[in-house]
Amino acid sequence: MKRVITYGTFDLLHYGHINLLRRAKALGDYLIVALSTDEFNRRLKAKENYFDYKTRELMLDAIRYVDLVIPEETWEQKVDDIKLYKVDVFVMGDDWEGKFDYLKEYCEVVYLTKTPEVSSTAIRNDNPNLAAYEMLNKSLLDKRKS
Repeated sequence: MKRVITYGTFDLLHYGHINLLRRAKALGDYLIVALSTDEFNRRLKAKENYFDYKTRELMLDAIRYVDLVIPEETWEQKVDDIKLYKVDVFVMGDDWEGKFDYLKEYCEVVYLTKTPEVSSTAIRNDNPNLAAYEMLNKSLLDKRKS
């Protein structure tokens, strides 16, 4: 069985995410999605999610291409995940091109072209309510840091 893994937040799930998951699954037989936890996003990425981890996990579990969802809690866990789950292919969007080449020592690394006409950022920017939510989150994060 050929195992594939990808990582992400998958907040504001959209068809670009589905395309990535479909194409990642096509590279193997079993797709593992390492889903960024709320704490990981808050502490290490300095961003808040619109949907909490459990909600995002439920959405990913409902997608037929996804076989297993695991938590992403640190940047450094990738090598351990690859070994633990016996991963053959590591997949990310091409906006990460080259950043995970060090994993080639453990498995094949593939960067997939993103769906150009959609992104979570564009969805946030196009929706005033989401944009306001983002501004509120940013101000709350800034207050926590000070």
